[in-house]
Amino acid sequence: MSLRNLKRKGARTLLTLLSIAIGVCSVLIISVISDAGKAAVNHELDSLGVNGIAVSVKQSDGSTGLKNEDLSKLRGLEDVAEATPVLTKMGVASAGGQSSSTMIWGIDSGANQVISLEMDYGRTITAADVAGRSNVCLVDATTADALYHRTNAVGGTLYLSLGGGSEPFEIIGVAAPDSGILQSIAGEYIPAFVYIPYTTLQRYIGSDALSQIAIQVPEEQGDNLDAVARKIERSLRLEKSADATVHADNLVKQRGKLSNTLDIVTLVLTVIGSISLVVAGLGIMTVMLVSVTERTREIGIKKAIGARRGAILREFLTEAMLLSVLGSGIGLAAGAALTEIASAVLQYPIHVSVYQAAGALAIALCSGVLFGVYPAIAASKMRPVDALRRD
Repeated sequence: MSLRNLKRKGARTLLTLLSIAIGVCSVLIISVISDAGKAAVNHELDSLGVNGIAVSVKQSDGSTGLKNEDLSKLRGLEDVAEATPVLTKMGVASAGGQSSSTMIWGIDSGANQVISLEMDYGRTITAADVAGRSNVCLVDATTADALYHRTNAVGGTLYLSLGGGSEPFEIIGVAAPDSGILQSIAGEYIPAFVYIPYTTLQRYIGSDALSQIAIQVPEEQGDNLDAVARKIERSLRLEKSADATVHADNLVKQRGKLSNTLDIVTLVLTVIGSISLVVAGLGIMTVMLVSVTERTREIGIKKAIGARRGAILREFLTEAMLLSVLGSGIGLAAGAALTEIASAVLQYPIHVSVYQAAGALAIALCSGVLFGVYPAIAASKMRPVDALRRD
């Protein structure tokens, strides 16, 4: 009977279904985008190590106070499993008559664990390259294409402006475009990223300074990162001048703060998307109230021949739930289709999970029941004599 009544007013039913479908689709897409964003950020943060500490030292004049001896000292601490130096400098990269502004990274072997480098071609920087202060470099695929008009530039020569002149570097590897989180963020402003051994960069700039040192601690110290960070700070302060500021930041704590911020953003966006579901629910209530008014005589006849209040209540409530279920199904299908299309276009794995689909469906069903109860109760309370007398 509920299906028959919905078919009888096809245009009105279709518009109501579309309003519910749009609401469910928007909530689903917001949820998928939020989860995909969190997964991408967490993937990049995972590359920093589960038990990470970032160490930096600033002098009163703003310059860095980290030196090679600090790196050796930190590597010798009992609570440090691995210490990776990072050094940066702005410069110009040129090849084949083409040039581009670039961020030059001085890194150690294994530094891809810190800056999340994924190689497309060639190899990464090795310990031998670092020890020999070799003139070798890694470039990203975007830079290789811009300067060499091909993505595989391994074996080519790249000239970097270092120490007042252009120095030749052999390209030993090409990283995937935007494979590092910092490059993804800064790529709009700094078109090229080049990675060379940190010892080579120090040789050209004539200093053993380091921008930062990334620390990984043993797994058994994973719950004592704050204590390890304070220990590192005390150890470095003993070697530094009184005006130097030493920072050892717990990256896990920073990750937690970022995750909380992302959760808040997700919640706000979900609430905004849910407003459309509330509007759709009000649409269900309006349609059902109109339906009750149109079918007043029908209700009167049913009650006159013995229909109880519960039967009338169930009929109209079922009708409201059918609107919610059908609209939700259309919305889920549309949201899943749009997600798959976006995944194919962006070439990034974005999928609708069972929990996301179930959550959106549950919200829609609750909305349908909530806004369908009042019209159903109003219909069930009608007296047969009043209903039959109404025009």
